[in-house]
Amino acid sequence: MKRFLPFMKSDPTVAVIRLSGVIGSQGRAALNDATLAPVIEKAFSKGKPVAVALEINSPGGSPVQSSLIGARIRRLAEEKKIPVIAFVEDVAASGGYWLAAAADEIYGDPSSVVGSIGVISASFGVHEFIKEHGVERRVYTAGKSKSMLDPFRPENPEDVARLKTLLEDIHENFKDHVNTRRAGKLPEDQDLFTGEIWLSKRATELGLIDGVGHLRPMMQDRFGDKVKFKRFGAKRGLLSRFGMQMVQDAVHGIEERAAFARFGL
Repeated sequence: MKRFLPFMKSDPTVAVIRLSGVIGSQGRAALNDATLAPVIEKAFSKGKPVAVALEINSPGGSPVQSSLIGARIRRLAEEKKIPVIAFVEDVAASGGYWLAAAADEIYGDPSSVVGSIGVISASFGVHEFIKEHGVERRVYTAGKSKSMLDPFRPENPEDVARLKTLLEDIHENFKDHVNTRRAGKLPEDQDLFTGEIWLSKRATELGLIDGVGHLRPMMQDRFGDKVKFKRFGAKRGLLSRFGMQMVQDAVHGIEERAAFARFGL
């Protein structure tokens, strides 16, 4: 009834966006800007929320997708003048912490894992294996660096040096993001960008998050017991559960499980 009577005050609403999983451009199950764009836009626009809460449970992934999603959240928060509060579940590490840092405040469970502010690249070298099995690798390029880090060829020191330069540059972008978003909260005498992880209590002491707390009780304490929660998330079509998509989702599930396992989860 309240919505039809303009002189009656409506109960406050908090829009909740769930960001759970590995961050990447591939796969419908992965967190990426293309999939989340309409979700995030709707959360900030529908029903005039008093705040947007982010439920984060991510071990990280693509730095570009992390940046795009985080930038979209910040852009809408500033346009709509709506505060954003992040709540970490199991983990907000690497790109997951990038997303958390897009919020104005960050809270976690006492056992939440936070941090891993670093950049990693991992692959395999199988040139010895194929050589032993009589397989010859044939590659033709225009541009000497076009086959950089080919796993079927011996490692080239120049390629490794180029890769490390790229990783350092991405790391600088990550550090700039954290320093900007957590300005005035981080200690000046400690390096927090080594890739190390912490639980919430220690992360609070280091200024990486703002404290220990859970979504519902904190929002009720801030906006009153009558606050309502409206959840927003990406929807999957019925047909996406079958055929090739099922295979892709299964592969993604294995990769996601491996990513979470890095943090003992």
